[in-house]
Amino acid sequence: MDNLAISPYLDNPNRLSDVIAAIQAMGTYKFYKLSFERWADRISGDGSEGEYWKRVFQDHPEFFRLDSARERASLVWRRQYEKRYHVDREERLSTEEYNALSDAEKERVSRDPLTPADIKTLLDTAISLHSRAVEFQRERSWWKSPLLSIIGALVGAIVGTWLHW
Repeated sequence: MDNLAISPYLDNPNRLSDVIAAIQAMGTYKFYKLSFERWADRISGDGSEGEYWKRVFQDHPEFFRLDSARERASLVWRRQYEKRYHVDREERLSTEEYNALSDAEKERVSRDPLTPADIKTLLDTAISLHSRAVEFQRERSWWKSPLLSIIGALVGAIVGTWLHW
């Protein structure tokens, strides 16, 4: 089987649900970028599954990105927002308010969480990509059923002929 036939959505029967869970957690959590272990804890409740989640993030660049050190992941959509969301105040800061913060307090500033409509858009996209991967896999194997029928008929004919001799 060539690489075009292998979709990350078909790699694991739980992949779609994992992508959906990651989108929801990463889209709404107060900090937009965390280590794989911290995302694993937030998404599945088990920080020891960091390597598994790293693979999910790497396999789905349509939704997730790793930082340049390849140690933390974020949702692509959230990376497009400026860092102006104060996680403790749960409000967006103006440029002036942000510039007035101390360096320590700037550590408590992240990118805006996604809206429910944004998350729905990403979830619909994931479901659509999964459906297309399943359909593509089905289309690639259209010939199996007719071939097996022909082989069955040939075997039946050969066995029938052999039994009559």
